[in-house]
Amino acid sequence: MTNTAQQKQKVAVENSPRKTGMVIIGSGFGGLAMAIRLLQTGYTDFMILEKASEVGGTWRENQYPGAACDVQSHMYSFSFAPKTDWSKRYANCHEIHDYILETTEKFALRQYCQFNHEVTGAYYQEERAQWRIDIKDNSPIFAQFVVLASGPLHVPQIPHIKGIEKFDGKIFHSAQWDHNYNLKGKVVASIGTGGSAIQYVPEIAADVKNLYVFQRTAAWVIPRDERKYWNLDKALFKKFPLIRKLHRARLYWSNESRVVPIFKPEIMKYGQKLAEAFIRFQVKDKATAKKLTPDYIMGCKRILISNKYYPTFNRKNVELITDGIQEVTENSIISKDGKERKIDCIIYGTGFITDPRIYMKDFPCKGARGHDLMVDWKNGAESYYGILTKGFPNLFQLVGPNTGLGHNSIIFMIEAQVDYILKALEMMKKHHMDSIEVKAEVQDEFNKKLQKDLKNTVWSSGCNSWYTNAEGKNFALWSGYTWKYWLETQKLDRHAFILKKAPVVKKSAA
Repeated sequence: MTNTAQQKQKVAVENSPRKTGMVIIGSGFGGLAMAIRLLQTGYTDFMILEKASEVGGTWRENQYPGAACDVQSHMYSFSFAPKTDWSKRYANCHEIHDYILETTEKFALRQYCQFNHEVTGAYYQEERAQWRIDIKDNSPIFAQFVVLASGPLHVPQIPHIKGIEKFDGKIFHSAQWDHNYNLKGKVVASIGTGGSAIQYVPEIAADVKNLYVFQRTAAWVIPRDERKYWNLDKALFKKFPLIRKLHRARLYWSNESRVVPIFKPEIMKYGQKLAEAFIRFQVKDKATAKKLTPDYIMGCKRILISNKYYPTFNRKNVELITDGIQEVTENSIISKDGKERKIDCIIYGTGFITDPRIYMKDFPCKGARGHDLMVDWKNGAESYYGILTKGFPNLFQLVGPNTGLGHNSIIFMIEAQVDYILKALEMMKKHHMDSIEVKAEVQDEFNKKLQKDLKNTVWSSGCNSWYTNAEGKNFALWSGYTWKYWLETQKLDRHAFILKKAPVVKKSAA
């Protein structure tokens, strides 16, 4: 065979369509949980599509100084793949990513992973009850089912600042941290005071010459339990699984109790007094402490945890700026009070894009009967338990609309959602059907009740947060206890769904 013929054959193979029973988009906690549970049920006809070259999701991307989880380690891990030797109460990003890598190896998931496979489009083919998944620089994949496990917070939010294109210094986002850039002795501007910034600001403050923290809105920050697990703890957790399970259960129920003040804002105000005292205790300068004290009810925006953030503002080389940014020049930032500050480096601690439609990542998704998710969700993302969406048969989602949390572990929600999907597949198999879709009226009624339940919570107390859209609709958070979500997703109501056979006869992949 000539070189030209070999090249043509190679191109033909690369461009030929691939088929599988299920495509899982994303290899973070959600995608891996789905894959593991599928294997445990004997289902092996699936692919995990990952845009990067390694598993890990947000914990692969967020490797900035001080990055750590704000949920306790023993709650931020799979119940079916426990880790007995967590180093401390709240693990850092490296330990969490190591856990993800170890779990991937333990369950031999790499053979199902297609790395460097960025999805560019998803299109439902009604006549065959299957999805066509378009891949950047690769052939499409056809699958009966799609599970979206890309997560809602994965596209960095880059603010538009006048003159930023002129800046000659270094610029990067916290989720794209440049570890090759040496901050030592530099004058750094940190823009934003969200979950990432309150972690990296204390870590870099000692190295930089000057650190200017630009704050638009103050965040409520509460103390963090930094205790380490003793070797005896780890040994007991390993030798006696019941002790570990009891420890996990205690963490779960203590977290679950936090939802009470969220639904009773009058109770939250008492906890807020303690948080205000915490700020005054940790920040010496009264004017700075006042600037760091939010003007909204605690919990309306995400509550952050840190023992280091507030004391950072006692350092002489750290300045809190609340006047806003007027303009960026080649080597400086001019705040709205007219003051110019020379800058070597700008770090964006501005979080992620939170348009409700970003739940679908940033690719087009076309369902049945002309449904387009970007259009359907234009005025706010809605689904059924954050798992199924009307107009999109055989499309499942993990951590979809209104399944985020402000008080407990998202891993608990992911596991409940994965089990729900498995039940859906089993129901289809039982009835010999090729597609499943939630009924429009069922989804609408579900969301009507959900939004009603959210009305009198602290999340609806008047602040602007990423939980809500411009009209104030909360599209991100679950409206109650997580145990209620688990209970409600234990069984599927056959009458809530449209089950169909494919018009074109084919072997079902269910």
